[in-house]
Amino acid sequence: MPANISSAALPLDRPAADRMWEAYRAARPRAVAAGPDYTVEHFGDSARLADELLEIVLSGRKRATSELVDDFIARGDAVPRIGSHWIACDSTGEPRIVIRSVELRVGAFDSVDAEFAADEGEDDLSLESWQREHRRYWTRVAAARGAAWSEEDEIVFERFAVVWPPEHAD
Repeated sequence: MPANISSAALPLDRPAADRMWEAYRAARPRAVAAGPDYTVEHFGDSARLADELLEIVLSGRKRATSELVDDFIARGDAVPRIGSHWIACDSTGEPRIVIRSVELRVGAFDSVDAEFAADEGEDDLSLESWQREHRRYWTRVAAARGAAWSEEDEIVFERFAVVWPPEHAD
């Protein structure tokens, strides 16, 4: 499931995220120079999903995510770029890891392939499961912002690396 739920839905410990960023910046100044901005986010749209998806990232199974372009627009956020960073928090708002975007593309729902579905690391890793669960998810998040989701809507497909802290880095 996508990152970037509404920051009003779950807490974000921004001072702790800033401290994590400063530790990363001190250890990896060249990576930060190439992508100096970062966002602070959760995965999913609920506490349960935020923690569940973060755990599969921490396990190494999840190295991709996807999000509707309209969700970025609705929040006033820019679409990520290759080299950009984000700090993923758990459901309590505690920052756990720094993620760096390593591959991005924008496409429609039917443009996803089995390899990307597996890289998202969810459910049984199949394309069929990815399609079923993302249809449910995007229908729900679009409705929450007063919109209807369509399979033609643009989606940001992102592959990422975990870059901090060292015990979780790829």
